[in-house]
Amino acid sequence: MIRTRDGDAVRVVTIDRPARRNALRPEDLTALRTAVADAEAPVTYLRGAGEAFCAGADLDVVAGLDDPASFARAGQRTTAAIADAETVVVCGVDGPARGGGVEIALAADLRVATPAATFAEPGVAFGLFGAWGGTVRLPRVMGEGDALDFALSGRVLDADAALRTGLVSRIVDDPRSVADAIATGEPDALRAIKRRVRDRRDDEAQERAEATAFADLVRAHADDIAATRGD
Repeated sequence: MIRTRDGDAVRVVTIDRPARRNALRPEDLTALRTAVADAEAPVTYLRGAGEAFCAGADLDVVAGLDDPASFARAGQRTTAAIADAETVVVCGVDGPARGGGVEIALAADLRVATPAATFAEPGVAFGLFGAWGGTVRLPRVMGEGDALDFALSGRVLDADAALRTGLVSRIVDDPRSVADAIATGEPDALRAIKRRVRDRRDDEAQERAEATAFADLVRAHADDIAATRGD
């Protein structure tokens, strides 16, 4: 489930399925998209409940998909809503971010890690890749070389490695403090800066191709995905 709490300048959005490491189902993607798009505060702070930020897509859902491309597109709509929101989105990563959790973070305007944060795209081990806009955003954020190393290897980056590669911009004990500091800026200026830096005109075609490739892999590796559920 997705919880929201509003303050004067910051909306806090929490992915709250700690028993599943905040893995996302279709209904969670919809709720997350709405929670960010409807924010009236100039800054939204996105976090995960419990010991993880987000494990990505719920593999119980992925293993039973009849239309994998539609699920990929649902995730893309959610990450696009985060990237395109009027509010500035600050993502606080405390604990593991995996797969789609990395992609949710990539869509945010700022990614701030605690020393306990870790990042990985483990899907390559069982025949998948991040298809919620990750192949579009990852090379922009990390550069093509580091993006390929990260995605192809499936290796885990700790907070220091994430900072070195540009995946996060800061390591702090309390990421919420960064959201609060950003929120002291003048709201119109914050929106204008985000619009100009975020101006992208060709994402849609890339994401359609990404969704199709994801669907092909789900069908080809259905048994491997099913065997990974609950890990």
